[in-house]
Amino acid sequence: MKLNFFNNIRLRDKMLILYLFFVLVPVILTNVIFYQVTIANVKSQRMADLSKGMEQIRSQFMGEIRNAADFSSSFYTDSILNDMLDVNYTNSVQYIEAYDSYLRKILNTYYSGYRSLQGLTIYVDNKSVLPSGGVEFLTEEVRQSEPYRLLANSEHSAPLLMRSGPEGNRQTFSILRKLNYYEALPGWKEKFVRLDLKPSTIRQIFTNLNVQGNLYLINPAGQIDYSTDSGIPWTSQLVNYSEVMEQQSKKEFEMAYPLSGEMEGWNINGVFDESEIYKELGKPSHLVVVLACINLILPTWIIIWMTRTIHVRLARILKHMEKVKHQRFEPIRQPESSDEIGQLTAEFNRMTMTIHRLINDVYVADIQHKNLELQRRHAQLNALQSQINPHFLFNALETIRMRSLMKDEDETARIIYHMAKIFRNALTWNRDKVSIREELEYVTCFLEIQKYRFGHKLNYTIDLDPEAADCSIPKMTLLPFVENASIHGIEPLKEGGEIRLCIRRTGTELICVVEDSGVGMTEDKRNQLLSYVETEESMGDRVGVQNVIYRLKLIYDSRFHIQIDSAARAGTRVEIGLPLEDSSNGQCIIHSKA
Repeated sequence: MKLNFFNNIRLRDKMLILYLFFVLVPVILTNVIFYQVTIANVKSQRMADLSKGMEQIRSQFMGEIRNAADFSSSFYTDSILNDMLDVNYTNSVQYIEAYDSYLRKILNTYYSGYRSLQGLTIYVDNKSVLPSGGVEFLTEEVRQSEPYRLLANSEHSAPLLMRSGPEGNRQTFSILRKLNYYEALPGWKEKFVRLDLKPSTIRQIFTNLNVQGNLYLINPAGQIDYSTDSGIPWTSQLVNYSEVMEQQSKKEFEMAYPLSGEMEGWNINGVFDESEIYKELGKPSHLVVVLACINLILPTWIIIWMTRTIHVRLARILKHMEKVKHQRFEPIRQPESSDEIGQLTAEFNRMTMTIHRLINDVYVADIQHKNLELQRRHAQLNALQSQINPHFLFNALETIRMRSLMKDEDETARIIYHMAKIFRNALTWNRDKVSIREELEYVTCFLEIQKYRFGHKLNYTIDLDPEAADCSIPKMTLLPFVENASIHGIEPLKEGGEIRLCIRRTGTELICVVEDSGVGMTEDKRNQLLSYVETEESMGDRVGVQNVIYRLKLIYDSRFHIQIDSAARAGTRVEIGLPLEDSSNGQCIIHSKA
C-alpha cells in the first residue's frame, strides 16, 4: 500500500524530497562542523608542507653546489692533470697530443656526467699551452677579474661560490678553486678552475615550490644573490635583504633556512602570504569521514526503499523489451499508475501492439517486393551480359574473313581455335563471374586474333600477380577495354603499338590496369566515358565499355572505381579497382552488392 502511494508521486517531486532531506540539510550541518573542527589543524599542516618544500629546495641547491665542489676536488688532486699543465711544451703539436690523450677525455666525462654544468675552464700560468678546449691563459686581465681577486683573498684552497654573468644579468653561479695541491713540486705553475652552473638548473630548483610566495638566497653579507621575486633588481645591482623585508605587508610571514658546508653563512628565506595557509581548508579529516558515514547510511537505506518503486517496474519494462527483441510481442500486465513509469508502461504496450501489426501488414509485403526487385536486377544483368557477346564475335569473325581472303596461311586454324573459344564463352551464361585466370584466357584469344590481323603492328604483355589469379570478377570485364585499346588505339597507327595488362592485389582491392601506346582520346571522350559511372540512366542496347560500367554499377554500387588517363598521341591508361576479400578456402572473392 505504501508503495502504491509513492507510485502516484511524480518523479521530480520524489527527487526533490530526497535532495532536501537527505542531501542539502546533512551537507550544511557537516560543513559547519567541518569548518569549526579542522581550521586549526589546517594551518599547522600547511606550515609543515611549506617547511618540507623549503627543506627540499635547500637540499637540492646544496646538492648542486656540492656536486660542483666535488668536481673541483677531482681537478685539485689530479696529479696527471697538474703535471700536464705544468709542462713547458716545445711546440703546439706536443701539447695537442697531451691534450687529446688525457685532458679532452676527462673534460668530456665531466660534461656528460654533470648535466647542470654550463662551463668548465682551467686557467694556468703556462704560455706553452693553447688557449682552447677548456684551458685558458692566466693573463693579467684575468688576474684583475673578480673571480681571481676573490681566490687571491682566500687563505685556504676550499671551493668558493660566487654569482657571475654579464653586467645587468648576473644569474650564473660559479665554483672557484685554486689548484695548488702540488704547489711544493718543482716547476709548479699557478692555476685555478672555474665551474659555471646552468642558470636554468638554479631557476628550476627555486621554482619547484608549488605555493604562492617569494624565495631569496642571501649571502653572508646580507645581500640577495638569487630571488624569485621579479619586483627587485637583484640581477643588476646589490640588494640588501633587510630593505626588502621592510616593504613587506603585515599579512606576510617569513621562513629562514641556513645553509652549511661550502655555503656556510648563506641562507634561503621564504616569504609567504597568510592566505596560503588556509588555501586547503576544504580537505577532509577523520571526523568529517565519520560524520559523512553517519549522514550516508540512514539516508541511503531510505533512498533505496523509495527507489525500489522505480527499479522494480523499470526492470519489468526492460524484460519485456528483451522479449520484443526476440519478436515476442507481449504487453506488460500490472496495475495502472499515474506517475512517469506508469505512463511509460502504457506507451510501451501501445507501441508493442503497433509494431506487431506493422510487421504483419507491411514488413512481409516489403520482403516480397524486395525479392521481386532482386530477381528483376538479376534478369537485367543477364540481359546486359548477352548484349556484349555479338559485338566481340562480329569483330573477330570479320578479322578472320579479311585475313583469309588476302592470304592463305596455316595460322588461320589457330585463329579459328581462339575464335571458337571466345564463342564458346559467349554462349555459356550459367556463371555471372569468372576467375582472373579465365578472363585472361579470353583476353589472350582476342589479342592473338588481333595480332594475326595486324601482324607486327601489335604487341602485348600481361603481368599477373599470382595472388590475384584466383580472384573472381564479373564476366567480360577486361575484354571490352582491351578491344578498345586495339581497335581505337593501335589500329589507327601506321607504326603499330603495344597493349599492356597489369593485375595486382593490394590489400582489400583488386587493381586491373589496361594501357596502350595508341592514339589516345580527347578530353571530351574521356569525360563522356567517366560520366557513365555517375549517371543512373538505364543501359538500353549499349555495348562495349558503357556496358561494363553499367554492369559494375549493378553489382558493386559505389564500391568500385574507374580511372582513365589519356591524351591525344599519348596513349590511354584505364585503371579498374574492385573490392575483394579472402574466402575460407584460400581463394579470392570479389564483393558484390547484396
